[in-house]
Amino acid sequence: MDAKLSVRGVRFHYGTRLLLDNLHFHVREREFISVVGQSGVGKSTLFKLLAGLYQPEAGEILLADGSHLLGRVGYMPQEDLLLPWRTVVQNAALPLELKGIGKQAAREQVTAKLAAFGLDSYANVYPHELSGGMRQRVSLLRASLTGADLLLLDEPFSALDGITRREMQEWLLNMWQQLDLTVMMITHDLEEAVLLADRIFVLPDTPISEIIELAVPRALRRQSDSRQALAALELRETLWSLLQEHRVRGVKTSG
Repeated sequence: MDAKLSVRGVRFHYGTRLLLDNLHFHVREREFISVVGQSGVGKSTLFKLLAGLYQPEAGEILLADGSHLLGRVGYMPQEDLLLPWRTVVQNAALPLELKGIGKQAAREQVTAKLAAFGLDSYANVYPHELSGGMRQRVSLLRASLTGADLLLLDEPFSALDGITRREMQEWLLNMWQQLDLTVMMITHDLEEAVLLADRIFVLPDTPISEIIELAVPRALRRQSDSRQALAALELRETLWSLLQEHRVRGVKTSG
């Protein structure tokens, strides 16, 4: 399968701190990648580089068609950043308006997609009237309207309660399949990481110079009844051990 995204020898400082150093990896077309790592390791910074919001000091980040990253990758940050004075339709239309599409035409495009995102009854609702799950649906709709088929999701469900989170996981998988997307998603929930992904990227420590990749067995992928399967539990234990090993190593190094 062709590479949708390639990262080659990327180096980046955030202030005076070296976060990425000669980093290499690739993401395949229509793949779902879960990204896990300790807080502060640089996950969100990596996503901003992949979205084109930051520029690497060395190396390159390439899409399959050779196009520029900015505006070609859908990026959904941790907070939904919905504008409180805009309705659902108006919030989702924002990336289209920024591309120069007229307000009326942009809102017509959004309206045509509302049903697919379960938002057809919320077109003229304001953000404060929405549940957390519905706000995340609007955010994902807005990210998809960049025209990108590569989406970067930074802990999209972290603020949701357990029941809503499970509902949104199922919903996201359905949207991923319907829209033929490539997705990278940061999560601290190891069960979520195993359930959703084809591969899991573990960012071990800073600076990130390598990624530990774990393939999720096909039988476990996107199967709700596999959450408590022995193989899923073993994979989550492996992830936990990797994260703890590098956390302890980091404490010893900085002590």
